Amino acid sequence: MNQYSCEQAMSSSRITAHFQGIWVPMVTPFRDGDIDFDAAQQLACELAASGVDGLVACGTTGEAAMLSAAEHTMLLDSVLEAVGPRFPVVMGIGGSDTRSVVAAVQRYHDHPLAGLLVSAPSYVRPSQDGIVRHFQAIAAATDHSIVLYNVPARTGVNIEPQTAALLARDSHFVAIKEAGGKLQQLGELLLDTRLDVLCGDDALLLASLSMGGHGAMSAAAQVRPDLYAQLYHLVRQGRHGAAGALFKMLLPVIRLLFSEPNPAPVKAVLAMQGKVREELRLPMTPMSAAGQTALADALEQLMALPVWTASDKEELREGCLLQLVSAANIMPAVRQDDHRHHG
Repeated sequence: MNQYSCEQAMSSSRITAHFQGIWVPMVTPFRDGDIDFDAAQQLACELAASGVDGLVACGTTGEAAMLSAAEHTMLLDSVLEAVGPRFPVVMGIGGSDTRSVVAAVQRYHDHPLAGLLVSAPSYVRPSQDGIVRHFQAIAAATDHSIVLYNVPARTGVNIEPQTAALLARDSHFVAIKEAGGKLQQLGELLLDTRLDVLCGDDALLLASLSMGGHGAMSAAAQVRPDLYAQLYHLVRQGRHGAAGALFKMLLPVIRLLFSEPNPAPVKAVLAMQGKVREELRLPMTPMSAAGQTALADALEQLMALPVWTASDKEELREGCLLQLVSAANIMPAVRQDDHRHHG
């Protein structure tokens, strides 16, 4: 164990049975071409302490496509060591060939994961039947919970709501990260499946939560994650005016964070904060100078907001939203569905 470890041991038991709240797909820090494991562990601990509900290792934001299989495992082990056994961590899995994806899934059989985030096969654009069979083969190879990842802009194929509903009959499939950019499809998933529906389009986060979405896997939440946790709890408490005002503060930065290919803008912000080097692996490149200037300007107001904390015992700090809403709208931040403490 290292200096960042939050617990003394890890457990192989399943940590969570449902996926709600704000989950953060971590960037992968690099230093001179190699993974900077110390920076990754420090970042994981800071995110885990920020009020978010879980982390994703080796997602798109983590430049997973540019990591070797050995690096995937080493990075995951590093993050798990940092946050300890009771904070949920999901492992990202992707690929076009079902056999290769199944082999990758089997490598994590003994890891104490909250689940696997698995995207549809990319590039090959299979039929919906092919998507079903792909995921069924994966489910047959693992005891881990599976979060479907629908991101047609990257994979070239949409996981239709009917396909998700069919897969959801298997208890392995517990949630979907919906990043198709269509609120209608998100609504169909909420109505027609038993899956927890997580928003994967950060600009649609407030709309998704207001429709009854269960949370988000948000790359933008890596910047001021406490405010995204606050937004989630405000919506859950029915404080929609306060939530809307807060989201108006978040949206300009969200737009800039996706004005250039992810995760370059997120890494630019984290580099400004001294948390990681602004280093990416080709074909990803750093954010443009003009983009960084615009992002730095937009961040000033957001970073000036007080840090928000949530627990079962503490109330929302007096004045935390004074810039946004009246004191009459401030409510205790009670974590009614905190699944970190479920066995």
